[in-house]
Amino acid sequence: NNSNLKYGARLINTVLGDNSTISCCEVLHSLIFPGHEQHHNNSFLVAAVLKGQTNIAAGATLGSNHNSRTNDNEIQAGRGFWPGLCSSVKHSCRFASFTLLSKADYPVEMDIKLPFSLVNNNTHTNELEVMPAFWWLYNMYALARNSWKYQSRDKRKRKHQHIEFDTYAPDSMEEVIAGRKLLEIWTAKAAIQEQGKRLEDYDYKALRELGKTLLQDKNAIKALEIFGEDMEKSRRKVRILKVYEAYHAYGDMLIYYAIRNVLSYLKEHPQDNFSTMVEALKEDRREKSWNNLGGQLMMTRDLDQLREDIKNGSLASWDDIHHRYDEIWEKYTIDKLRHAYLSLCYLLEVDSISKEQWQDLLNKAIDIQEYVCQQVYISRKKDYENIYRRNTYRNEEEMIASVGLLEDNSFIKQVREETALFKQEIENLSQRL
Repeated sequence: NNSNLKYGARLINTVLGDNSTISCCEVLHSLIFPGHEQHHNNSFLVAAVLKGQTNIAAGATLGSNHNSRTNDNEIQAGRGFWPGLCSSVKHSCRFASFTLLSKADYPVEMDIKLPFSLVNNNTHTNELEVMPAFWWLYNMYALARNSWKYQSRDKRKRKHQHIEFDTYAPDSMEEVIAGRKLLEIWTAKAAIQEQGKRLEDYDYKALRELGKTLLQDKNAIKALEIFGEDMEKSRRKVRILKVYEAYHAYGDMLIYYAIRNVLSYLKEHPQDNFSTMVEALKEDRREKSWNNLGGQLMMTRDLDQLREDIKNGSLASWDDIHHRYDEIWEKYTIDKLRHAYLSLCYLLEVDSISKEQWQDLLNKAIDIQEYVCQQVYISRKKDYENIYRRNTYRNEEEMIASVGLLEDNSFIKQVREETALFKQEIENLSQRL
């Protein structure tokens, strides 16, 4: 459905999702969710599950179709996976959502647990480098454009498959929460070892508390070398870069995700206010486990019930199963909103958010939206300021005639308009507290 195979593409034993294009390459034994782009010459010869909004760059080689002992395992990647130009990845690997691999030969298996990361194989220092929240910190133009791009390209004639296009959704945000915990622990371990103390004297809770405290002060961790654990099948170090910036970026992403969902809900329910919304969202715990089924997100407990009903015969046909998918999708908006609200409670370490805290969060959300708007402009501006990009033009006038003025960029204009609207909606919401 709105998917294409072009220019000699070979697709063997593979399911390709909607809104996807594969050209000039070979893909074997894979389950590929909607919004997949794979052009030019590359190969995808290992079994894979790619969970949508993925882009395989030219020259990338993922896996092999055999080795000396047995069949290969597989690669699993969350939404937004992007192996860079000429990158070579071995099986078995697992990647969190929106992982970007820089151009490199990755010699062993990886488990990249930090979402929105840039991964680099530094052969000079013989280290794997991971920069969490890279997209948020340094390429906001691409990140902000992501959701809009996939929605605008959804030209399906029959939209039977429900798809979550939003970058900030329960799957990626749960990875953000887990990523913050890992950064706390790894920061604490680095500080303890730097001080010559025994790691054995600290339990999990103590490590997290120490890491959380250290990550409130950039100078406190400035001199620390922070390394990740269980991210690569090798004895070399996995260096985590920009830990302080990434930790707080993850926090901002959670706030941004939550407030946007609250705004959307209250726009659609003008009869509700802050108190009635919070009452409707109360639940003992946040649902931490979400599944991506062909682009549709659902809670694990809903998936478990679906499986059980298939086994016991309650769902006896494909029509019955698809109807259940529809029912789960109908309640997804409120499920996501509840998850967003409880994610904020987790971030603030409270059971319920007061009106005063809400007002502070709304003010913070405005700051974050303005940051998003500024970074969209700044990250795109780099292309105009790069003197090497200018070398292919006779003069600036010719360049502008070719690529247009930065200020005329339609997406930058769109984000600025969205920012103004967002601020107005926040003001209106403040009056409903």
